[in-house]
Amino acid sequence: MTKYKKGKVVKGSVTGIESYGIFVSLDEFYSGLIHISEISHNYVKNITDFVTIGDIIYTEIIDVDEKLSQLKLSIKNIDYKKNNNFKRRKIKETSLGFKSLEKKLPSWIKENIRKGSNFIDKQFYK
Repeated sequence: MTKYKKGKVVKGSVTGIESYGIFVSLDEFYSGLIHISEISHNYVKNITDFVTIGDIIYTEIIDVDEKLSQLKLSIKNIDYKKNNNFKRRKIKETSLGFKSLEKKLPSWIKENIRKGSNFIDKQFYK
């Protein structure tokens, strides 16, 4: 028996946008489609006016296909971006890389040895 039921509002990640709708991943097993007719009560000219790939949104389940692990979803009657103050973004590597750590580590080790700290023993030899 699935955790997804008709009428339930669930959180998912936008994984694709086509002219006919929005693809949403809910977990590692279930995905769904928000058909363009389920986006708004008004005419939808451009779906990207509503979402972009990577957005975390809330969707209402309108149908469940257990065999295919697919859901028919809607955002038409709900606040689909509630409490959504962030977007996923790639982590950018700095030009310094691990150099800061490389410079500081010897002084941190000396300082802990000087203090007589047994931090390493506590952390690694439990």
